[in-house]
Order: sequence, then C-alpha cells, then structure tokens
Amino acid sequence: MINFTKMHGTGNDYIYIHDGKSAIKNPGKLSRAISDRHFGVGSDGLIVIYPSTKADFKMRMFNPDGSEAEMCGNGIRCFAKYVFDRGMTSARQITVETLAGIKHLTLHAKNGKVISVQVDMGEPILRRDKIPMIGEQGMVINESLHLDDGTRFYITALSVGNPHTVIFVEDVENFPVSKYGPIIENHQLFPQRTNVEFVQLVNQDEVRQRTWERGTGETFSCGTGASAVAAACVLNNACNRNITVHLKGGDLKLEWREKDNHIYLTGPAVEVFQGTWDY
Repeated sequence: MINFTKMHGTGNDYIYIHDGKSAIKNPGKLSRAISDRHFGVGSDGLIVIYPSTKADFKMRMFNPDGSEAEMCGNGIRCFAKYVFDRGMTSARQITVETLAGIKHLTLHAKNGKVISVQVDMGEPILRRDKIPMIGEQGMVINESLHLDDGTRFYITALSVGNPHTVIFVEDVENFPVSKYGPIIENHQLFPQRTNVEFVQLVNQDEVRQRTWERGTGETFSCGTGASAVAAACVLNNACNRNITVHLKGGDLKLEWREKDNHIYLTGPAVEVFQGTWDY
C-alpha cells in the first residue's frame, strides 16, 4: 500500500506521493493506473516528491499516458503546499528541482496552511530549436501553420521549460479544442509534441484560455500554459505584461517582468483528500 494525496490548482488536479526512498520503480506505469478517472483515483497526472542534492526538494511529474513532463505550473504550487503543510519545511521561500531546472517559489500561508504560491517560471525560451520546433531558426511569432484538412492557424510557439503553442481565437468557449488540440499536439513540426493554448483576448489586462495538454487532453487549467500565454500576448502586442488569465478552473495572475525577463505565476493550491493505493 502507498499513501497518496489528491490536490488541485485551479482545477488542474494531481496525485501526490512522497517517495523518499525511491520505492516506486515505474512511476509512469503508476500514473497511467492511478490517473484513470474510471478505474483509478482520477487526475491530470502523478507528481512524486523526492529529496534533492541541488535544491530543497525534487519534483517529477507524469502525465496520464505515462510520459514524463518537464514542469507543471499548477502542480508545483500544490507541491509547495504539500511539503509546507506537512512540516517538511517551514520556509516561505523554497527551491524545487525539476526537469526544467530549479524553480524558486514564494509561499503565502494562512493559519499554518499554504493558500497560494508564486512561482518564478524563469525566462521564456523563444528560440525555435530550443522549444523544440523544426524549421528555420529564429522566433515563432504569429507564424502560419497549415493543417492537412486545409485549416490555417497563426501560432506563437515558445517554451517555459516545456513546449507550448499559443493560438488566438475570437470565441474560445465554443472553439473545437478537442478537434484541433490533438492534431497540433502531434504535428510533425514538434519533435517532442506540444501543449496547445487557445486564447481569447478580453482587454489589455485579461484573457480567457483553454488548454490541450500534451499527454493528457483538455484540462481545467495549465500553469505553464498560462505563462506561455502571458509571453505570447506581449510578443504579439496584445496585452500588458501583468495580466489575469481566466481558465475553466479559476484565475491565475501572470507577470512578465522587464527587470529580469522572468515570468511570475501566482495562483491557489488546494488539498482535496488523502488515501491509499494498492501498489
């Protein structure tokens, strides 16, 4: 038996397991089983907490299809709540080792429990080869993407530790995300696949976003995706550097600071329940 905790950040839900002794031999396989919403606990993936020699903690995140992701903006906020609320740290600023590098987090607590977290997402990666995306080198800003069915989108692609493709649409609520999300995710231009963000501009300070997550499908929220959207809005002269992103699961605050060129993500972290899994 293994103990787990289910948590969510603006509806983006994950199963958390503390594996201090590396007893989980195949976390990808475990993620496929435990994430299943019919035969498992149900989640957008599995996040495992490990000790780290480089930071305060180490985080690994696995999608429901078993693939490992580099980072998760919503997931890492709940990660911070997990370790603070359980007394694994008393610090209000912590570092977390991820496949996307070491992330710096500022924890906001009330009555001894974390309620929200600010994540320094670092500098957005704009070079095409570093996203990665096939094609001529340079930045991918408002570039035409033709699909096999004749549909054409204008995309802005970048990485915030994992690859994202941002597409501006007029009516995001009625946009067929489930149709075009998987086509773009698996497009040949993206050798490591891509997350896809469909975005409707509200005004200079607000946008509405729906996300097709690589290896997961449409989710209620995506923190790295919202970070990518914040950068894409600035790159396309569509919004200010400090915006609110409205997602199905709630709101996230994003700021792309000129001072250090880093994107800062702030949002809630919520514990749902605890349980045990027969492992």
